[in-house]
Amino acid sequence: MEGRNEINFGNATILALGKAFPHQLVMQEFLVDGYFKNTNCDDPELKQRLTRLCKTTTVKTRYVVMSEEILKKYPELAVEGLPTVKQRLDICNAAVTEMAIEASQSCIKKWGRPISDITHVVYVSSSEARLPGGDLYLAKGLGLSPETKRVMLYFAGCSGGVAGLRVAKDIAENNPGSRVLLATSETTIIGFKPPSVDRPYDLVGVALFGDGAGAMIIGSSPIRDIERPLFELHTAIQHFLPDTEKIIDGRLTEEGISFKLERELPQIIEDNIEGFCDKLISISGINDREYNKLFWAVHPGGPAILNRLEKKLDLSPEKLSASRRALADYGNASSNTIVYVLEYMLEEKKDITDWGLILAFGPGITFEGILTKNLTV
Repeated sequence: MEGRNEINFGNATILALGKAFPHQLVMQEFLVDGYFKNTNCDDPELKQRLTRLCKTTTVKTRYVVMSEEILKKYPELAVEGLPTVKQRLDICNAAVTEMAIEASQSCIKKWGRPISDITHVVYVSSSEARLPGGDLYLAKGLGLSPETKRVMLYFAGCSGGVAGLRVAKDIAENNPGSRVLLATSETTIIGFKPPSVDRPYDLVGVALFGDGAGAMIIGSSPIRDIERPLFELHTAIQHFLPDTEKIIDGRLTEEGISFKLERELPQIIEDNIEGFCDKLISISGINDREYNKLFWAVHPGGPAILNRLEKKLDLSPEKLSASRRALADYGNASSNTIVYVLEYMLEEKKDITDWGLILAFGPGITFEGILTKNLTV
């Protein structure tokens, strides 16, 4: 392997990070009363259940697109059983584009090169559906060249950000001189519903998920004195677990997206995470049991997943601190969250080692992983 801080100029690197959020900030301590008020529900048992969930998720704050103004304009969104997918998509399509543009602009500014140097776009979202897709509206909104090559990943869920990073890595490494803009953007309005005794699992989403956007610039052979590479993306792998398709089940219906997460999800991830990580770690030449010599940028699907991963791999508590901070500050923002985790890792430089793993888990059940080298040490 290359020495410390040395770049393999054939490998893709992350050159900049950016993020954006809607204006509505929700404090977790006020969420329950606001949600039940907005949905005209007064079921004390459901309210008590959501109160418990809000405490166990460890989320403190979140940003959301949903607002009282939206509910006044579209009161049907808070009514059970009405066909509202058109209204939801009208809101979501506009919101995710706006956030993706803002996150991308922030990222490009940090990158320091002109926007005309972007050659490819990878756009990720599980919160919209339209033709043409959000990739085109993002390119148009940024003023990118019509020759910019675009790729769109829809409905990859929580693994979408790392899946997009894997695709961007492949593009960058196979197109010398290219610079890839990866943008992710999500909003929970697509699945917003009133509480129901028939759908108790919906309350998990209410307590856990948030909105926002993330962006990265990816390219190989960074230009000295102009570009400041953050991470080198050494090796990327993907693996799905057979016969687990129903564990994370999402469907687009006339009422929006309906999600169902089975209780055994954290256990399934725990049972399979070690073998998956060992595949990546073995490539680096590091002993496959020395997990604490690595940094861990893990998508925080929820506290149960982080707790089980930490216990299974016997990780020191600080190894997942960036993931836990991102979860507390932004909730599980689906594909975006890995950007927030990486930003916190760079902020907490004392705990970031030379080599590490970027990990996420999504529908399938799909595992995404990238063996990564820290270039900021």
